[in-house]
Amino acid sequence: MKFLCVDCDRQMAFDERAVPGDGTMAAVFRCPACGRKTAMLANPMETQLVSSLGVKVGGRTVPNENFEGIRAGVDEARDEALPAPPLTNPGPVRWSVEAVERLGHVPSFVRGMVKKIYNEYARERGIEEMTPAVMDRARSDLGLEGM
Repeated sequence: MKFLCVDCDRQMAFDERAVPGDGTMAAVFRCPACGRKTAMLANPMETQLVSSLGVKVGGRTVPNENFEGIRAGVDEARDEALPAPPLTNPGPVRWSVEAVERLGHVPSFVRGMVKKIYNEYARERGIEEMTPAVMDRARSDLGLEGM
């Protein structure tokens, strides 16, 4: 999705992101030519959906990976064709009782995606057990605080 300035017919640039604390999220875009601004306001449900997908409004939280767009669509990638980035902890992540309980508060239709995001975060950092403290750190590191 792109925002275009109607007057200048130029793509608007991301300007700022705000999380008011009521579950909503606002993103402001600015036209680089005329300076006109427009804002997008996401309601709490939309905000939660965006955050559960690991999307950070305004930029990436992780560096680009080679062939990442292709890799996501390939069911059975051959390692020699599209090598996966090395994981610090290739084993399964254990979940503490408290972390499982906290995950239970996530809406069921996105719970699997949220768990996957936390598991990837832990593996990349060599974390063997998911706890509420690790979940808090992941939310902060991934730009998901306030959601």
